[in-house]
Amino acid sequence: MTSELGRVALVTNSDERYADPEIHVLRQALRDAAVVAEVVSWDDEVDWGAYTLVVVRTTWDYFDRLVEFAEWAMQVDKVTTLVNPADVIRWNSHKGYLVEMAVRGVPTVPTVLIPGQSMDVTDQLQETAWDEVVVKPAVDGGARGTYRGRRDDPATSATAERLAAKGDVVVQPFVRGIAAGERSLVFMAGRLSHAVRKVPAAGDYRSQRHLGGTESDHTPDSAEVQVALAAMEVAPGRLSYARVDLVDWEGSPALMELEVIEPDLFFRGIAARHEAFVAMVQDELARVGDQVPQTR
Repeated sequence: MTSELGRVALVTNSDERYADPEIHVLRQALRDAAVVAEVVSWDDEVDWGAYTLVVVRTTWDYFDRLVEFAEWAMQVDKVTTLVNPADVIRWNSHKGYLVEMAVRGVPTVPTVLIPGQSMDVTDQLQETAWDEVVVKPAVDGGARGTYRGRRDDPATSATAERLAAKGDVVVQPFVRGIAAGERSLVFMAGRLSHAVRKVPAAGDYRSQRHLGGTESDHTPDSAEVQVALAAMEVAPGRLSYARVDLVDWEGSPALMELEVIEPDLFFRGIAARHEAFVAMVQDELARVGDQVPQTR
């Protein structure tokens, strides 16, 4: 049988620690729209060229296997259409892109990059302008390696040195406005789909749901949308979907992170958000063209 609209792979991971509770819901939503959709782990042995579109969704173990994952993305990009593209994935996998964002004029939380294996990590940390800082690996996810502390605290230096022994390190000021919420704006095919406000648990600064953070719907203002659009414009390739995380910095919205590899898109069982995802996939299939592989 041949699908009129194409065959799509929704890419997840095979690690049971990082299970995605909603990817099968998205698959069904696509099938209801006459799109042949299959859930596939990125490390499965499959013929990726048999898919019209390969959509990276919840490859939540990629930061544990970055070299292997980047190679996978590059190979898939050669034989079919990868969403988002391999060049974008490689660029976004390292938080050093935040430095580029600031240079390109995007309002961004100030960011200093300390190269891995640096011999003067403590000195570089002390040269930053902020009394309280957040230190994190440049390649990471889910705030796993994030540490908050005072710049002059030996424990902060020790953490930065430990992280730098494994790879590049990002240092940012602690943003006190995070207590009021981090805003995540979700775009599909360049259009704003929905937004949420994520508030950390009392006494914490990390807004992730698995760390006790709470979510509520958010209506972004024009300033937030403009920062989000400016951030997406810097990406080195087409963004079929993106999540733009913003916080208040010095009275204005500023970029905390641009998530375009495997972000939680806050579908949360809401039909309108599923529909926006389906519309994005349909737009991408239409853009790819009329050649559709045979399916059985």
